[in-house]
Amino acid sequence: MTLARGLCAGVLLAGPTAIAFFSGGFFDEAREVAGMGAWALVLLAAVVSPRPFPRRWPGRLAVGALAALTGWIALSFDWAPLAGAVQDDLQRVALYLGALIAAAALLGPRPSARWVEPALAFGAAVVIAYGLSGRLLPDLITLAHSRSAFGRLEQPLTYWNAMGVLAAMGFVLAARVAGDGTRDLRLRLATAAIGPPLAVGVYLSFSRGALAALAVGLVVLAALAPARRQVRAIGVLLATGLLAAATSAALPAVRALQGGAGAKTAEGAAMLAVLLVLMAGGAVAVWWLGRGEDARRLRADPVRLPRPRLVIAACLVVLLGATLGAAALESKPGTPAAGASTARLASVKSNRYDYWRVALKEFRADPIRGAGSGAFRVDWLRERTVFDPAKDAHSLYVETLGELGLVGAVILAALIVGVAVSARRALRALPAQAAGAAATLGVFAVHSGLDWDWEMPAVSLVAILLAGALVAWGDERS
Repeated sequence: MTLARGLCAGVLLAGPTAIAFFSGGFFDEAREVAGMGAWALVLLAAVVSPRPFPRRWPGRLAVGALAALTGWIALSFDWAPLAGAVQDDLQRVALYLGALIAAAALLGPRPSARWVEPALAFGAAVVIAYGLSGRLLPDLITLAHSRSAFGRLEQPLTYWNAMGVLAAMGFVLAARVAGDGTRDLRLRLATAAIGPPLAVGVYLSFSRGALAALAVGLVVLAALAPARRQVRAIGVLLATGLLAAATSAALPAVRALQGGAGAKTAEGAAMLAVLLVLMAGGAVAVWWLGRGEDARRLRADPVRLPRPRLVIAACLVVLLGATLGAAALESKPGTPAAGASTARLASVKSNRYDYWRVALKEFRADPIRGAGSGAFRVDWLRERTVFDPAKDAHSLYVETLGELGLVGAVILAALIVGVAVSARRALRALPAQAAGAAATLGVFAVHSGLDWDWEMPAVSLVAILLAGALVAWGDERS
């Protein structure tokens, strides 16, 4: 049974990476196949897992809330304007529900639990490396590029902001494993090495939300795992990552796909060489710092930081204040510098403020049940003040309020509470094991409030699997 459970867990952890190569699972066919796979794993988990369903109330609340959200979306067929949009949302949430149940059943027992963080970190690195391959080796690899991307990193997910947040989540997981002294040294060095390409993935997406979410995730990680080894690992990955990102910024062919064939070949080779050097340098730095701690040349006592809850609350307050301030400053919708330009990163202009205005208007029109799942795209066409073919409100929380009303918002809040309490229990029972998962969920929670990550299974499934793992680990607390 242990071998069968491990194989099922391996298939589950490989899921987000596999679906990433089918446009992130955004379209029907890939989403349907993934959903059938997730529920097949639920059935297998019922046979091979000693605990196929959460035993404690936080985990049951999380699963029950996601099941209730599925049911409420199905009920919205009755009043939503587009049946096809409701069907898409229903398939997506049913996939997430199956994945959450399977993760809670399969990722708790050791040794599967120890592979959750490195498997998802390396999976993100594989996706980002594929996206970078067309820039680093343009003579050998040609990837599709859409006009709307304007040179930003988009493949294979086909959406640059999704690439940015996936790279950010992978970066936080890599930093955690590299700084975890209980891990095998070879695994720690390997995760330190993938930091630079993941950092370049965040930068080349030119996603301001991904950068903000990454900053929050690293601060939360340092607060939850305040060992000096961990803080030093974060420093190493940040140093090598910033150098890699700065190099890519200086190479137009890499940054924005600009220039002729010769320039693209030369700059791609230069970027590849720099990446390899920085990857090796990060691994060597983590090894050298670890030896220094083991030989007591470097201090190994924990860093004194404020209470984790205070740090997390401060991050959320700062982010919320910055968002509200930006909305007040940019009351008129607009777009920052188009394309792969560093000027984007210094701008607060966005059409999101107009998206949110329309979604909140939906909520005011029917505060209890909302406009119906998928209704935003219809109301946006009627209410928009700018030409923008948006289909989502670019915020999981605001869109839920507008489309599913107070009922949907309460259900979503119950899901968040269930996962958060499970995370707290897991951090008390297995602090070293749960810190990276909790911090990475913080990245997703922040970014999903600023973009449509929920509609991109390749991104959301990473968060769902981490949530399921935290549910399972929270159950282990006696």
